[in-house]
Amino acid sequence: MSDFDPMEAMKKEFESYIIPPSWKDRVWEINEYRKFHEETVKDKKSIEEWWERWANELPWFKKWEKVLDDSNPPFYRWFVGGETNLAYLCTDWQLEQGRKNKVAIIWEGEPVDENNEPKEVRKLTYYDLYRESNRIAYMLREKLGVKKGEILTFYLPMIPELPLYMLAVQRLGAKHSIVFSGFSAEALAIRIIDAGARIVVTADGLYRRGKVLNLKAIVDEAIKICEREGHKVEKVIVVKRIGTDIPWNSERDVWHHELMSDIPKNVKVECERLGSEDFSFILYTSGTTGKPKGVQHSVGGYAVHVYTTMKLIFDIKDEDIFWCTADVGWITGHSYVVYGPLMTGATTLMYEGAPDYPDVDRWASIIERYGVTIFYTAPTAIRMLMRFPEEKYTKHDLSTLRIINSVGEPINPEAWRWYYKVFGRENVVCTSTWWMTETGGIITGHSPGFGKIYPLKPGTNGFPLPGIKMEVFDDEGNPVKPGERGYLVISTPWPGMLMTLFKDPERYIQVYFEKYRKRGWHFYTGDFAMIDHDGYVWVLGRADDVLKIAGHRIGTAEIESAIIKHPAVAEAACVGKSDPIKGEIAIIYVVLKKGYEPSEEMVAELKKHLRATIGPVVASDALIAFVEVLPKTRSGKIMRRLLRAVAEGKPLGDVTTLESEVAVEEAKKAYEIVKRALERT
Repeated sequence: MSDFDPMEAMKKEFESYIIPPSWKDRVWEINEYRKFHEETVKDKKSIEEWWERWANELPWFKKWEKVLDDSNPPFYRWFVGGETNLAYLCTDWQLEQGRKNKVAIIWEGEPVDENNEPKEVRKLTYYDLYRESNRIAYMLREKLGVKKGEILTFYLPMIPELPLYMLAVQRLGAKHSIVFSGFSAEALAIRIIDAGARIVVTADGLYRRGKVLNLKAIVDEAIKICEREGHKVEKVIVVKRIGTDIPWNSERDVWHHELMSDIPKNVKVECERLGSEDFSFILYTSGTTGKPKGVQHSVGGYAVHVYTTMKLIFDIKDEDIFWCTADVGWITGHSYVVYGPLMTGATTLMYEGAPDYPDVDRWASIIERYGVTIFYTAPTAIRMLMRFPEEKYTKHDLSTLRIINSVGEPINPEAWRWYYKVFGRENVVCTSTWWMTETGGIITGHSPGFGKIYPLKPGTNGFPLPGIKMEVFDDEGNPVKPGERGYLVISTPWPGMLMTLFKDPERYIQVYFEKYRKRGWHFYTGDFAMIDHDGYVWVLGRADDVLKIAGHRIGTAEIESAIIKHPAVAEAACVGKSDPIKGEIAIIYVVLKKGYEPSEEMVAELKKHLRATIGPVVASDALIAFVEVLPKTRSGKIMRRLLRAVAEGKPLGDVTTLESEVAVEEAKKAYEIVKRALERT
């Protein structure tokens, strides 16, 4: 056994208490906040009282009869008997509160002019949203026969028509299944068939790094697959975004603008009174193997959870300009680009394109241009920006920012510090939130919405939201000691949780509750984590991203965090490769910062650094491969599945979700680098 102790390596971070100067007089004592949190989860009554407090801030067509029905676990139902509608909360209610002429959505397209200024900007007020979503709802109902309960599939880029269609189907009591516009035809077809969708809404194309991507051609290929499987798509509604020639089937395809041409501007469709426990949408998780899981979310519980997190985690105020950089095709976009901001009357920003087009300061320029006050992005994107000089971003006025958070994967302390310093000027609330498609909304993170915060720590996920209890278990379901690693579970039901998996309740139980069933109904997140002595949660990455090297279990996120501490390293991704002696060895793909070059000397230096920071068990046999860019999806997630295939010399598989052809070439290059390194050993 190695004497390396990951607790010792991270001890500095556990003790790094940071208070932004603007918050120095508004700080919870950690034990004070901890006691408050424990009071909200001590029993069922406390949990119900906490969530009912927030539900009472929302309007309901009919009040609930029961806050939580837990008579049939794990199929929990929230605000049972209550009636509401997401479209009503996002539009009608906002008009009733006097926000008719307030800007609801600022949209910026990717193309720029010769001065690098955006060529296209659209601003939609809450009245615009109300009026246009009513018109679309009327068109869907009267021309295409869309009824309550029907599921429509959306395969759209980041354009305003996407939230408009979302609100329209919610208004009708129909459901949406949004498929990220980077998915392949086969992935799209699988989701269309499973949802039973007869209507698909798409666009002719989108812009990405100055190039035009043809979405309609992908939809046509998906429909051919559907037909081979015996499923018929009756209508494809196409939004004209690009204006280029696209394949067309006159019997099936119809332009959005033509469908809308004769719909009166003042037409009104009453919001359907939906039960709180009805479901509002399904969203498929993109697993690497097997059939994707259709995560099914409720109406009322989901609304209450997302509303609460907007108030607490983002401290949303009427004057805020809120920007979540996620694509609406993911749950982060559902909850924090569309429903959450609109439900709280905020101005939400949508940007169509890549973060580094035409230059790496595009996001900083957008923050400056619109005076963004709250910024929410992914650690992967932050680490990509870190490769370039700070002046690229600080030349822009970022002083309007008051809250900057991250989401999507663990953020290493170095990236957190860079983000806090460069974007936050060391004077903002900055936290790494944790949640997942299945939770519906944020589960952990600092809560400045209370008017005061507990101290920040670089790299932590903070405390769970009040009303939610989280624990870390070992393999047998025993809580581990503070600072010990284990499996993250949620031990109480919460309003935003998935209701079930679409058409597959048995799989719902098996995937999320079976692991610790003997200990009760604990929701298994699939993440590796630890809770420190203060009660802060540290999510370390997916449990299946744990390497077993010579009998030691070490998370890939820990290895990545260790190597990125080296001043030459901008980004890193670690995967395992099977080894006949050690079980697995670590292969680390490294992107160097500007000014550093790959070399044998750099390899030796990085391995020496690894030995000092995480120990000889990893460092002795680790293989380091230098790449220019890591293969990522358009949403910014590193495709570790592809990297594992590269490491094992297996076929790369489906690469259609990759950000660009450059990433494909980098994957091939990485394969050759690893192959040569293996040959040398």
